Amino acid sequence: MIRRITKHGETVLKKTSAAVDYQAVRAELPKLLADMWETMHAANGVGLAAPQVGLAMRLAVIDVKPEGRSEPLVLINPEILEREGAVTDEEGCLSVPGLYARVSRHRRVRVRALDENGQPWERTGTGLLARAFEHEVDHLDGKLFIDHLDLVRRLKVAGVLKDLKKTWD
Repeated sequence: MIRRITKHGETVLKKTSAAVDYQAVRAELPKLLADMWETMHAANGVGLAAPQVGLAMRLAVIDVKPEGRSEPLVLINPEILEREGAVTDEEGCLSVPGLYARVSRHRRVRVRALDENGQPWERTGTGLLARAFEHEVDHLDGKLFIDHLDLVRRLKVAGVLKDLKKTWD
């Protein structure tokens, strides 16, 4: 089922998400993940965090399709272990549709999380995957990509955001 994606200004996007008790949600997790994947794909995204579907829980899905092949990752209670280098590139967000801005992120990011079976995993991402790791963990910490903009750029996008909000459902 495609879920409604929360938009900039909704409270759940500004809250720090609670850790997931895997055993407590294990029975509902397959349906929730299926919904999140379907929602992300329908919106042509490469990542989606639980707050973006209205749930303040530390859960996200990512598929940056390296080399055109699907490589879905489930991140339950993700934590960033290492960050290296810096790169600035254009970024957008399904919760801020229509707005793109150049944001500095790390070139290389190492993450540890649980998968959909409750098994721990670690992975180092570079390029788009590194950016997606940081972007989705930001969502779980109550941050949006526009929170990384300096004051001058925030002021520039404020008017654009106001106009965009009129077009959102």
